[in-house]
Amino acid sequence: MVVLVVILAIVALVAIGVVVWLLQRQRRSTALREQFGPEYDRTLSATGDRRSAEADLTARQERVEQLHIRPLDPADEAAFAGEWRTAQARFVDDPAGAVGDADALIGRVMQARGYPIGDFEARAADLSVDHPRVVSNYRAAHRIAQASANGQAGTEQLRQAFVHYRALFDELLETRQEVQR
Repeated sequence: MVVLVVILAIVALVAIGVVVWLLQRQRRSTALREQFGPEYDRTLSATGDRRSAEADLTARQERVEQLHIRPLDPADEAAFAGEWRTAQARFVDDPAGAVGDADALIGRVMQARGYPIGDFEARAADLSVDHPRVVSNYRAAHRIAQASANGQAGTEQLRQAFVHYRALFDELLETRQEVQR
């Protein structure tokens, strides 16, 4: 009888442990899905399973936490805004050149903010932590910029790339609100 009670107690403890573990895992998944939004689904699709996707997203969070992302000082912010206006004005006469300017400007703004400037996928992964809603725009704009460099993008595609770059640019320049969050 005592042995049976001990076995039942052990089984109950194991069951409780499994339930707690499953609930924690579900909370973690929900938190990552809320933080990363569409990037969660993109990463899940790219990796093929939830565990790998969540490990990737968690690694991104940890990596970006180690970076020293900082707000732009007002002078840099104004200078970058001026460069953006110049690129935007150039779009009328030279859409491909303006998209190239926008791509380069995004890189300089990221660097000024403290993001490492490595390969494109690493930059996009780093951006996805703090800017998950526009990182898909960044990827789409970059694909179009690459197609443009190969002479394979029309004016409408270039316009769309420029709009995508603008969405990211606006988020990168809204630094004071981010720091307060």
